[in-house]
Amino acid sequence: MKVGDELPPLSVRITRADLVRYAGASLDFNPIHWNEKVAKDVGLPDVIAHGMLTMAVASRVVAEWTGDPGRIVEYGSRFGRPVVVPNDDEGALVEVTAKVTKDFEDGTVKVNISAAFEGKSVLTGAFARVRVS
Repeated sequence: MKVGDELPPLSVRITRADLVRYAGASLDFNPIHWNEKVAKDVGLPDVIAHGMLTMAVASRVVAEWTGDPGRIVEYGSRFGRPVVVPNDDEGALVEVTAKVTKDFEDGTVKVNISAAFEGKSVLTGAFARVRVS
């Protein structure tokens, strides 16, 4: 793992069924994540994925690359825009890429992560610090 290394890209589909499972696991039952009327009434185009679910999906690119999610010692991001999840069998496609951008003397590297939905970034400043040795 060295600066400039690109991680294998990851494509993940998020469906309404995923939103139900995530709501149950996280106890986040905000209706913008399952009720189209409520989502539209508050100005959203439709039901949206939970922001933390989107972050979790994006972190998989690093976890799969290392083969051990325990090697991720720090992870951060801000939400840029929502992932709108249609009411169909296809769901929303989130495409994730990542690149090693810094090597630290403590045996860790910084990996910048990009996550996009419909060609637009959904996370801002997403990064992971990963133990490599």
